Amino acid sequence: MKILVPVKRVIDYNVKPRVKSDGSGIDLANVKMSMNPFDEIAVEEALRMKEAGKAEEIIVVSIGPTQASETIRTGLAMGADRGILVKTDLTAEPLGVAKILKAIALAESASLIIMGKQAIDDDCNQTGQMLAALLGWGQGTFASKVAFVDGGIDVTREVDGGLQTLHLPLPAIVTTDLRLNEPRYASLPNIMKAKKKPIAETSPDAYGVDLAPRLKVLKTSEPAARKGGVKVESVAALVAKLKDEAGVL
Repeated sequence: MKILVPVKRVIDYNVKPRVKSDGSGIDLANVKMSMNPFDEIAVEEALRMKEAGKAEEIIVVSIGPTQASETIRTGLAMGADRGILVKTDLTAEPLGVAKILKAIALAESASLIIMGKQAIDDDCNQTGQMLAALLGWGQGTFASKVAFVDGGIDVTREVDGGLQTLHLPLPAIVTTDLRLNEPRYASLPNIMKAKKKPIAETSPDAYGVDLAPRLKVLKTSEPAARKGGVKVESVAALVAKLKDEAGVL
């Protein structure tokens, strides 16, 4: 069984983003970039499946500029087998990404696609669902546990009322939540081995996909500064402020 794991190059989660002075977007100059944390969880889950003998090959895919190959190398250093870089300098929107991933999944005859539920840069949370619709595959989103059962997979997902378990026949798509696992660190020997693992480079045109943006960012702004707290003299005064000023009661 082949597992496809899409990964995205984003601003490192430890870095505080800076908004451009003209409000046109986030300033990426001289900013540390890394793999999207939810995608790291997806890579880890795929590796555990392979170690359990459930998968034969793990393919890491990224869509982005040349530097995205570094993100793929991170996945290879963790233990993935090979990578595919769909090179583009355009900002890939969820629908365009889903179309490319559909073409790759069919070309590679993948049985399972594991991907992060969302990217921390745009927080769209759309690609997995769109990809499932395009492929006509079952999907288990926000997965906190995945297990192989009766030739398919059981996906436990977190919902408002608790936990929901779905059984999906393969092929299927799983999007990962934070509590699914703890990603491993790549060891130095594996980092060296990753340099020899193959990364195939291609382009959106090879899959007949136009990544021209369909969305226009009107304005990007930083969140309002948090106001200082105030002391109240009594519980009654606290309740009054919560009711009249905050409007939460």
